[in-house]
Amino acid sequence: METQTITNTETAKKVTERISGSEAIVRCLIAEDVKIIYGYPGGAIMPVYDELYKYQDKIHHVLTRHEQGATHSAQGFARISGKVGVAIATSGPGATNLITGIADAQIDSTPMVCITGQVPSHLLGSDAFQETDIVGISTPVTKWNCQVTKAADIPAALAKAFYIAKSGRPGPVLVDITKDAQFEEFDFVYEKCTKVRSYFPIPKTVEGTLEAAAKIINEAKKPFIIWGQGVILSEAEKELIAVVEKAGIPAAWTILGASAIPTTHPLNVGMLGMHGNYAPNKLTNECDVLIAIGMRFDDRVTGDLNKYAKQAKVIHFEIDPAEIDKNVKTDVAVLGDAKATLAALLPLLNANSHTEWHQEFKDLYEIEYNKVIKNDIHPTKEGLTMGEVIHQINIQSKGEAAIVTDVGQHQMIACRYADFNKTKSNITSGGLGTMGFGLPAAIGAKMAAPEREVVSISGDGGYQMTIQELGTIFQQKAAVKIVVLNNEFLGMVRQWQQLFFDKRYASTEMINPNFVAIAEGYYIKAKKVTKREELADAVKEMMESKEAYFLEVCVEKEGNVFPMVPSGASVSDIRLE
Repeated sequence: METQTITNTETAKKVTERISGSEAIVRCLIAEDVKIIYGYPGGAIMPVYDELYKYQDKIHHVLTRHEQGATHSAQGFARISGKVGVAIATSGPGATNLITGIADAQIDSTPMVCITGQVPSHLLGSDAFQETDIVGISTPVTKWNCQVTKAADIPAALAKAFYIAKSGRPGPVLVDITKDAQFEEFDFVYEKCTKVRSYFPIPKTVEGTLEAAAKIINEAKKPFIIWGQGVILSEAEKELIAVVEKAGIPAAWTILGASAIPTTHPLNVGMLGMHGNYAPNKLTNECDVLIAIGMRFDDRVTGDLNKYAKQAKVIHFEIDPAEIDKNVKTDVAVLGDAKATLAALLPLLNANSHTEWHQEFKDLYEIEYNKVIKNDIHPTKEGLTMGEVIHQINIQSKGEAAIVTDVGQHQMIACRYADFNKTKSNITSGGLGTMGFGLPAAIGAKMAAPEREVVSISGDGGYQMTIQELGTIFQQKAAVKIVVLNNEFLGMVRQWQQLFFDKRYASTEMINPNFVAIAEGYYIKAKKVTKREELADAVKEMMESKEAYFLEVCVEKEGNVFPMVPSGASVSDIRLE
C-alpha cells in the first residue's frame, strides 16, 4: 500500500511541481528550447539569476557589458538562426536600457523575448528604488507586453510571449515580473501557447487574389519584383527563386531582404533604396507591374511617394494586413505567409523571359559600374576606399560569411558590395538605423552559428557606441572578426553636410582613440592598415584567424556613397555623383 502511495506521488509530481516563480521562469525558457540568453543582473532580477546559476548546464547566460548590447546580441542571434532571441535585465535603468534594441527589433520584425525584473508588487507606483513603468514605456515598441505580479501567472505569460514573438510577422515582446512573484512558490506546469484569442498571425489569402496576381504578371511586358525580409522570415527563398526563374522577372532587394537570392543570380539586379543600385531605382518608375514580396515600402525605398511607380500595377504579397495600402496603393494584395503564397502562385505563372527588359537593367548597371562601382572597389586614387575593403573580405570569404553591419556609410557600402551565397547572411539595423548595433549583434550571430564566419563592419562612430562589448567577445571567446572603417568622421552625416549644408561640418569630425590598443586591452589580436599594399594580407590574416580579430582600416576622410536618392526626391532622380 505504501509503495502504491509513493507511485501516486511520483505521478502527481510529473503533472505539477511546487517551485518558485524564478525557477519557473528558467524552466519555461528550457521548455521553449532556449539555450543562450543575453543579460545583465541587478537587484530586481536577482532571484532569476540565482536559478540560472543552478541551471548552467541547460542555459548559457552571456553577460553583456550593457543592456542595449544584450538586446542587439539577442537580435543577431535571432536573425541568423530564425529562433527567438532572449534578453534579460533588472528594473529601472536596466529595463530602460533595453528600449533601443526593442524598438529596433519591432521595426525590423525580429522575434525577441525580453524579461525584466520589477520592484515588489506592494511598492508599485511608489517611486521605489529602480522602479520604472517599463510596460508603459515599452508599449509603443513591443508586439505585446505584460506585467506579472503572481508566480502562478508566469508560465502562461511566457508561453504567450514566445508564441506572439515568433508567430506571423515576428517582433519583440516584454514580460515584466515583480520580485515577490519571483520568490513566491506555486504548483508549476508549463503548456506551450498555440493560439491567442483575437490574434490571427497568418491572415487568410483572399480567394481569387492569387489568380488575379498571376494574370497581371503573365500579361506584363516589364514586370519587376522587389523583395524584403519577409522572404527570409518565412523561409521562402526557394519559392522566390522558382517564381523569379519561371517568369523571368528581374528582382531587387531591400537591405533586410539581401541574401535571400544569391548575389550572383543572373536575375538579381541589386539593391533598392537611397544608396541602392542605379538600375532598380531608376526602372521602378518604368516597369508596368511592380511585385512587392515581404517588404513594407519604407520611405528609404520609395523616395517621394507622389512619384513612386505611378505607371505600374502594384501587387503586394504581405503577411501583415496593416502594411497593405499603408504607403503604396495596391491593385492586388495577396495576404498570407510568403512561402505558402509564392508556392501557390508558381503553377499559375507562364514560363517567360523578359530579355529586352532585363537588358535595360544591365545597361544601367554598366553606367553605374563605370561611374561609381569601379572606383569604389578597384580605386586608383591614393586614399583607401570602404568598397575595396569589402571586396577583399569577399575574396577571402568566397561569399560564405555573415556580414553584420552597424549604421552609416560603411553599412551602405557593405550592403552594396558584399557577396552572399546563402540566406540569413546580411544582418543590419534597417528601419531604426541604430548606431552601435553591429558589434553586439555580431556576437549573437556568431554564438548562434559558430560554424559560420561572422564579420562585424562598423564605422568609427557607431563602433564607439558599444565598444565595451569587446569585453563580452573576450569573455565568451566568440571568434568574431571586427572591422572598423575609420574615416575620422560621422561619415553619413558629414556627406549630407557636404551636399546639402555647404560643407558646414558641425559636430561630425571625430578625434579617435587608439583602437588597436583598446582591442589589445581586451586581449584581442589587432592590426591597423593605412596603405593599400597592406590591405589584402591583413584581411587574409584576419579571416584565417581561429579567434576574434580586430582590423582597423583608415579610409579616405571625405569619401561619399553614391548612387544617392536625395531625401524626399523621386527614385528616378537618383544621383551618380
